[in-house]
This record gives sequence, C-alpha cells and structure tokens, in this order.
Amino acid sequence: MKNKHKVVVIGGVACGPKAAARIKRLNPEADVTILEKGELISYAGCGLPFYLSGEVENHDELMATPTGVVRNPGFFKMVKDVKVKNKTLVKSVDRDNKIVHAVNTDTNESLEFSYDSLVLAVGSNYFVPPIEGVDLKGVNFLQTVEDAMKIKDRSGPLNAKKIVIIGAGLIGLEAAEGLKKQGMEITIIERLDTAMEVLLDPEIAYHLHKELAANDIMLKVGETVLKINDDGSGNVKSVTTNTGEFSADMVLVAVGVRPNIKLAKDMGLEIGKFGAIKVNKNMQTSDPDIYAGGDCVENNNLITGQPSYVPMGSTANKHGRVIADNICGFASEFKGVLGTAICKVFNFNVSRTGLTEKAAKDGGYDYLTVLTPSPDKPHFMKDAKLIIIKFIVDRKTKKLLGAQVAGPGDVAKRIEVAVANIASGSLVTDIAHYDLAYAPPFSPAMDNIITAANIAENKLNGLCNSYTPIEVKEKIEKGDDFIFLDVRAPQEYEQMRIEDPRVKLIPLGKLRSSLDELPKDKEIIPFCKISLRGYEAERILVGEGYSKVKFMDGGIVCWPYKKIA
Repeated sequence: MKNKHKVVVIGGVACGPKAAARIKRLNPEADVTILEKGELISYAGCGLPFYLSGEVENHDELMATPTGVVRNPGFFKMVKDVKVKNKTLVKSVDRDNKIVHAVNTDTNESLEFSYDSLVLAVGSNYFVPPIEGVDLKGVNFLQTVEDAMKIKDRSGPLNAKKIVIIGAGLIGLEAAEGLKKQGMEITIIERLDTAMEVLLDPEIAYHLHKELAANDIMLKVGETVLKINDDGSGNVKSVTTNTGEFSADMVLVAVGVRPNIKLAKDMGLEIGKFGAIKVNKNMQTSDPDIYAGGDCVENNNLITGQPSYVPMGSTANKHGRVIADNICGFASEFKGVLGTAICKVFNFNVSRTGLTEKAAKDGGYDYLTVLTPSPDKPHFMKDAKLIIIKFIVDRKTKKLLGAQVAGPGDVAKRIEVAVANIASGSLVTDIAHYDLAYAPPFSPAMDNIITAANIAENKLNGLCNSYTPIEVKEKIEKGDDFIFLDVRAPQEYEQMRIEDPRVKLIPLGKLRSSLDELPKDKEIIPFCKISLRGYEAERILVGEGYSKVKFMDGGIVCWPYKKIA
C-alpha cells in the first residue's frame, strides 16, 4: 500500500472513528480524515437512556475514554493523528474523480476532499411515522446526544410530568426506565401484541409486561396511535389511539430506525433487499474503493444465510475494524450476525439471539422448543434469582436456531454461551459438555444452559414429550378433554394456581399411590412450578403404561396467562 494513502471517512459516531483509528495503527503514514455533519463525535449512543436516568451525570462521559478524556476533534488529532471535520455535511461524491464535495454547516464554505479509499459510516435515521401532530413541540426522538439533552436538559423539570412513549422496542423500554427514575408518569403504546414482539416470544414477553406493571408503567399493546393532539399553542396535549386518548406533556417516538442511504443512492451504489447498502464480507460496496459499515448496511444472517438489517453499535465497531484491515491490505471478513440483543428493564434482564419461534415457523423449520425456568445459582445461595431459558432447536440438524434468556438473574452469561454455540456451528447437545466455570456464587453445578441442552437432547431422542404453555392454552380454549395434573405441594397450589376444571392436584410424592385416580384412556398433562416435577410425573406415568402423557414445559412460572395468586 502507498504511504500517504488517502482515506476519507463519512460519519463520526461508531464505525467511522473505529475504522479511522485502526487504519492509523496499521499504517501510520495514511492520511485519514473523518467528516461528521454533527458537532459531537464518537459517542456511545446506547448510553443515552442512562443519561436520561441520571446514571450518566454528564453527556461528556458518553464521549470519553476510560480515563475520562473526551474524544473530540483535538483528541483524534493529537492521539490518533486523524483529522476530524465536524459540522461538515457531505453533499455529493464524484466517484470517477474520487472527490467528496461537502459544506461547513456553520460558514456555508464549500469543501473538497480527495480519496483513494472512501468509508461510508453514515448510520441510520429514526423513523418518523406518518402521524398527525408528530411535529408538535414536545415530541421527541432518541438517537443522538442532542436528542437526549433536549429531553432531559431543555424541557424543564420532568418530575410528575406525563410522557407517552410510542413503541415498546429496545429504545422505548430502556428510555421508560430512565424517565421513570426522573419521576415521570409513563404510558407505552405498542401496535403489536407484546413488547419487543419481533425479538421475543410470548412466554418471555409476558414476564416483561409484569415487570413494567410492577413499576407503574402503563403498557397498551395492540393499539395504534392515530394522532398527537395540540393544546392550541403548538404543544403536545395528548395522544389518541384506536381505543382512547392519553394525556401527555411530552411524547417520545421510538418506532425504530431506517438506514441512511441517500448519499449511497445518489452515488449509484447497490442497495440491498432490506433497503440498506449492500456490502460483501470485506465490507466493500459495489464500488471496490468504497467501503460501508454500521447502521447503513445489510448483514448476513448466520442462521438463514440471508441478508438482514440489525443495527447495533457493537456490530458497527466490528465493521470498522474489518474495513480498516482491508483498506490496509490485511484480508479480513465480517461473517454475519445473529441479531443478539440484551437490555435491562428495571429489575428484569432480557437477552436473545438467533430466531424466535415465530421466525422459525415462518422460515419453514421443523423445530422443537425448550422452556426451562430455574434459579441462576444453587437454591442455598440467598442471592439466587430466577432466569428463564427458551431454546428453539432444528430437529433435522440438531442445531440451535435461537435462544432467549430472561429474568432478574444473570442472563448475559447464558446467552453468550448460546451465541458461541450457534456461531461455531456446533450441535445444541454439545452445550451439555461445555466445561463451564462453576462455583455456588456464580451458577448451579449443572448450569441452567446445560440443563436446557439436556432437555433438548431428551426431546430430540424421544425421551420426553411436552406441550408448551401456549399449546395447552389452545387445547383449553378448544374444549379438549384432558387431565391437567398439578404435581406440586398443596401449599404451592394455595399460593398460586391455574383455575380450570381440568386441573387435578396430586403431589408428585403421592403420584404412584394415586394411579387409580387417573384413567389410562385419557390424556394427562402434568405440570409443576418449573417443569422438573412435571417431567418426573410424565416419566412415572409412561413407565406405568400411560400412553397419552405430555408434561407442560416451563411449568406454572412460564404460564403467560392469568393465574390465581
């Protein structure tokens, strides 16, 4: 590579600065310039909800190194030897002559930058839904530091104010917690049937809904916002949906983002099927001298092998490294994504990777599911907390298609094991043999995810038969005749139970002596608190010659419907 190889990077938040800094580490003689339309650069966008909450006290912390040095243009020049031109809006790119045409947004001065390699790291734009009143004063979005400052610092005191959040995805839920800590009254309106519906299955989303309710967050699902109402002076007064009207001093629109592709389209670069820039594994666009990364590009889905659009800050940083490697002559590939995500909503942690059950069904997979709730540490550890693991497993290949881990306990550790298993191409049953770290302060001797893998193996080998809670509910609604066998202790039954005439209580310890109460010609569905005793009951009954037995996966903990408590 030539010494003074000129690299122009358009975009200065995640992917762009990462690429620029690594290029200079690999080739100190390269001439690298970042062009950023905004004032602030290299900030942690995923930290914005924590700035809203006050956990991050100063917005400069979102742009600082671990030692507290703010990553501003001066920092990049002195430490990285990278030139940063902020407040610089790119107007067009002449690909034939390799010239970027831009303008300084303060002075309107026209600027030109020549390049040998060009990097597009232009990110995404928040989606503005076609709702009347979305332009009123008090309607907010949350994507930049400036957006967060507008909500927290420029709207007056937030305590006791009412806010309607439109959208119950990652940003909407994390922002809800942050704004609740500021004393706001919060209503979340989601047009889909559950919060995070694209990312989570109903059994997991149910517990998320309970956590929101426990923290006085009103969640309205299956509702469509029709209008944001004006108080007569251009300010937000309320939000009207298809079911009613909700008072609001402020509105946060959090319905997702769209890739920023205007410049790429104007340049004639190829756009993929999801409306983002199409790149190869080296992060090159249809022009081999132009690379692209971050929220503006499509990624390969590691499970389906198909293009996908999953904008994440972590992915953007990985893109930046791969781009830099290839510009500097080091062969490097970005293999793809699994759609892994994790978030904290009050005292409930949610993580997921791969396909949901719905996505697996829509994709035509022959799959089975595992649903196992249990404490994240041995029962004798006082700080043990519940986590629920759901697996979606391909019957044909015996590979994990997706996983969801949620609960107040440690979900991160388990989802990362699932990610590693899928990414390595291993069988789901291999997880059972992983030499995971064990000590009571950290996990049970048989870690939760090893148990989930063992259950998957049993199901793949036909050694246990089960229904999901949703399947059981469907049978109830159809009026199917079966015995819904509760094998818990009587005191557990009194504390919490499923109210249905099919329910019959026989504690597991008395099951063998009570077989005369259970006809062999009738279907029996045993269940317990977390499904372990339900599985034991299924094994006992099968051993005694009962042929119509399936236990309910996940037990009463994973029953996503009304219970008597």
